[in-house]
Amino acid sequence: MPKKDKEYVLKSAKDNNVKFIRLWFTDILGFLKSFAITIKELEVTLDEGAGFDGSSIEGFARIDESDMMAIPDLNTWEILPWRHSEESAVARIFCDIQTPEGEPYDGDPRGVLKRNLKRAEDLGYKFYVGPELEFFYFKSSEGTPEPLDRGGYFDLTPLDLASDFRKKTVEALDALGIDVETSHHEVGPSQHEIDLRYTDALTMADNAMTYRLVVKEVALRNNVYATFMPKPLFGENGSGMHVHMSLFKGDRNAFYDSNDKNHLSDLAKRYIAGLIKHAPEFTLITNQWINSYKRLVPGYEAPIYTTWAVRNRSDMIRIPAYKLGKEKATRIEIRSPDPACNPYLAFSALLAAGLEGIEKNYPIVDAVERNVYNLSEEERQELNIETLPGDLYEAIKAMEKSQVIKKAMGDHVFHSLIENKKLEWADYRAQVTDWEMKNYFPIL
Repeated sequence: MPKKDKEYVLKSAKDNNVKFIRLWFTDILGFLKSFAITIKELEVTLDEGAGFDGSSIEGFARIDESDMMAIPDLNTWEILPWRHSEESAVARIFCDIQTPEGEPYDGDPRGVLKRNLKRAEDLGYKFYVGPELEFFYFKSSEGTPEPLDRGGYFDLTPLDLASDFRKKTVEALDALGIDVETSHHEVGPSQHEIDLRYTDALTMADNAMTYRLVVKEVALRNNVYATFMPKPLFGENGSGMHVHMSLFKGDRNAFYDSNDKNHLSDLAKRYIAGLIKHAPEFTLITNQWINSYKRLVPGYEAPIYTTWAVRNRSDMIRIPAYKLGKEKATRIEIRSPDPACNPYLAFSALLAAGLEGIEKNYPIVDAVERNVYNLSEEERQELNIETLPGDLYEAIKAMEKSQVIKKAMGDHVFHSLIENKKLEWADYRAQVTDWEMKNYFPIL
């Protein structure tokens, strides 16, 4: 896709009779934020940015340093298909956040990812990702979640009642310039997946934010509710965000080696070693909610051990099968993240951990081709297999000690996120749950 410039944006706005433009950015928790300008303000905003008060945005400025500037990224200009009519249209554009002095703002997650991509670029690499974001449709957001169907993996109608919703979502994504590879029913009842085509990490983080909004928007317009909550149903699979990753040097896939039995380069294996070593430290970022840890339990296809293997789906990292002549498709898939994370921070953390393995020349760890869940505790210890954090508190403590993640996030985001999650954990610990009332109240 050709780069978009100011002339392209202004012409597109005129041709589509755009009346309002939504300036999009993201807080540290991954919630999409927006404020609108009118068409009369577009040209000056493209040149100078637009000011806003950042003091009420989670993880942004304190009240005494609240002034922020949203600087549009021209290449992210798109017309919102659900707000487009013959009379008028609404467009969106992603923004980078700056201080009034014109410096990149430390608390901007998009800026965090750009800094980490610059680190990779300085080493000669470009980072590509392809996430698989799963989600559920329910009849309502209120009360007990009620699925629309009882379909299973790859089921087609009549069990898969939401296939039309997926179709409308794919059409909306296409209208926004986002390429989709596949869409299908997932394992759980009323659970679905739409896979976005592999691209560079910054574009993909923008696409992931847009994808989550489009999924919810299409559901709302069809009188149902879509959720990216990691584990909304007890006893069923949760929703993951498996992330496929590769590093390229120019047009060459740096993860590919024709002489290796698994077609993986030593560089790719050291990247894997970095992910495995630092996985407990970055789990707070890739799995940031109390509910995230209800998914990371045995028996539901979500990993809990820091292992890798070829094709084995019980491991945290797997290597998809190599296809002859498809060297550029050689990649690593990490299966622990969930779709309720902040994609800018998640991609940053994964890249930082992998680059640490490359730069520090981490020892290559052996693949575990057995079912890791069937290994004894002694066998896991012999193989140096660690366990991912079991709850949000363990994840907080693991990240607090991590210099690698602190460097990747920057002091502001690192400390703001930890502070936010400590408050969430304290609030959760004080709750009296239905489980406690059911199991304790009648007998104690």
